[in-house]
Amino acid sequence: MVFTSDEDLAIANEYLNLGYIIRPNADKEAYKWIQQSTATVAADALNIERPTDNEKFLNEIHNLVEPSKLNDFRLKVIQGLNALPEFRLMYFRLAKPYLEAIVGNELAMQQRINLSIQMPNDTSSLLPVHADTWSGDSPFEVVVWLPLVNCFGTKAMYLLPPTESAKFSDEFSKRGGSSSESIFDSIKTEVKWLEVKSGQVLVFDQSLPHGNRLNEETETRWSMNCRFKGVFTPYGDKKPGEFFEPITLRPASRRGMSYELPKIS
Repeated sequence: MVFTSDEDLAIANEYLNLGYIIRPNADKEAYKWIQQSTATVAADALNIERPTDNEKFLNEIHNLVEPSKLNDFRLKVIQGLNALPEFRLMYFRLAKPYLEAIVGNELAMQQRINLSIQMPNDTSSLLPVHADTWSGDSPFEVVVWLPLVNCFGTKAMYLLPPTESAKFSDEFSKRGGSSSESIFDSIKTEVKWLEVKSGQVLVFDQSLPHGNRLNEETETRWSMNCRFKGVFTPYGDKKPGEFFEPITLRPASRRGMSYELPKIS
């Protein structure tokens, strides 16, 4: 017997088969708030007038920021956003029904959301091929990846699908080589480039090899990422209270966690 809805079952099967799902943002107002807040914080960091067209401003930020100053600028923007009390709630609302279908409804969320800015032809913002589990993350985590602009071609990210990833893992000692570049060379014909549009959200399995390459498009990529997992699933090196925070504990779990048997004198 199937105990889930047809919609949740479709999401689950797609995630298991592909290693990811791409869906419209579940809360359009939350997305609008995040995109506008990002553009506002970015303009303030540059001491310029706030834009009237947020997406155009973000796409063309390479005309205003030199590559050598990009990381300092990025840190100012993400620090400003993480200081906004509503930021993590808005981010969660974007993917809530998808997380509930894939992970569950008692969730732990990364405490600080990450931001990536990848300018055209900028080699300083490359993310070599990796799987988060290789560096100690729990295989029970998923990543909610949010583009603030249209991401396509080399402006997007890539992922090695589950079937190919399993084969690669079995052959890792022969195919891995001694560097991330040699690893990418061995899988580059098998990776899937993920086109994710502004207004969509990507949820993917971070245990699958993924990364980005040189952005050869004419626009800058802005994307955010945040990890979620079931509160009661195993944790890797990133512990609750240090990296993760429970956000949707249910009353029975709260009661059970504090329950004590009667004391017998």
